[in-house]
Amino acid sequence: MSSRVDGDLVRVRKRTLTMDTIFHEFGPPPERPIRLAAAAAVVANPFAGRYVEDLTGFMAALRPLGVSLAEDLVETLGGRDEIEAYGKASIVGVNGELEHGAVWHEAGGWAMRETLGGPKAIVPSTKVVAATGYRLMVPLHHVQAAYVRSHFNVMEIGVQDAPRPDEIVFALVMADGGRIHSRLGGLAQHDIAVHDGQR
Repeated sequence: MSSRVDGDLVRVRKRTLTMDTIFHEFGPPPERPIRLAAAAAVVANPFAGRYVEDLTGFMAALRPLGVSLAEDLVETLGGRDEIEAYGKASIVGVNGELEHGAVWHEAGGWAMRETLGGPKAIVPSTKVVAATGYRLMVPLHHVQAAYVRSHFNVMEIGVQDAPRPDEIVFALVMADGGRIHSRLGGLAQHDIAVHDGQR
């Protein structure tokens, strides 16, 4: 696999793929465990240390990387029909700015929807400018309806040696279920009816 995703604009130093398998949290074991997986790429920041007015070219160039990360997650979790929740995140090295991480809103979110067949719900996200080794909690919610309370969740992401000051970590997260012992009511997954991304 080449480290150059789109010419010289997107240069990947490394990628990571991790999975949490949750069997229970004090309560009885469920019929199946819940799995959360995160795929991340450490990318050189082409704008580090300088102000650039137009970032849209970088945003568009990141789409293939987003699709590749999303495909890794779908394969890890057993196919797109298994995916019930998602989220995305970016960690920008200290020579960059928050806007450099915000390019992932479109690129990462588009990639998730493209790979999963066009789910309606907005992809929740978080981003930060931080030092090497910083870890970030990524919010997740249901792929079809953001108000499904059982699927409000988080997964921690981070890369031990990244981002270096001139790098960005871009990450996608997917899960094959909601919280392991969700029992707080609200809209249930089987009651999704409006299909507007919210209900």
